[in-house]
Amino acid sequence: MKVQAEVSLYPLRSTTLLESIARFVRHLRQCDLEIQVGPMSTRLRGESRDLFRALGEAFEDAAREGDVVLTLKLSNACPPYPES
Repeated sequence: MKVQAEVSLYPLRSTTLLESIARFVRHLRQCDLEIQVGPMSTRLRGESRDLFRALGEAFEDAAREGDVVLTLKLSNACPPYPES
């Protein structure tokens, strides 16, 4: 099933916020998903099993580096991304 998600990663007690977020996004980019990175969140689109696998692996990687919070909005009723 195709789904779309909006995620935001918040590293806690860290002075390397941008580095942690960039690493998280790099991990997601290696997966079979459509990605749009924005200033406050990242939008993902793809098959649900691929999206959940990618998010799980990216979260575990980020969590090994320190405490993090990940927010997620998920829908199976979103239209495709508009062409940029």
